Amino acid sequence: MAEGAVVADEQRAGRAAEDPRVSELREAVSRLRRALAGHPAPLPDRDAAEEELAALDAMAREGAPELSRLRRSLLLVAGAVGSVSALSPSLTAVHQAVDNFAPPPPSEGT
Repeated sequence: MAEGAVVADEQRAGRAAEDPRVSELREAVSRLRRALAGHPAPLPDRDAAEEELAALDAMAREGAPELSRLRRSLLLVAGAVGSVSALSPSLTAVHQAVDNFAPPPPSEGT
């Protein structure tokens, strides 16, 4: 097998083994970054939002991110974009993706 084929196989295997929560978070962050970049109105805290979105993406790329760090970044992004309705669906998707990292609630039987 050629060297390039081995690398391609390893990359495909790595993507297949990625935690679906991480994939969802990365996709949601990417969508919000694109929505923010395309939003024409000036936002006073745009730079802060972009920095925290970059931090969220970096945490996701590292693997299993720490929930408290994810929530902190989410809070900073939400505060930075404020109540811009055009960004709300993308922000909600990031929020839901972060919530997927929370431990499941205890069952009532225990």
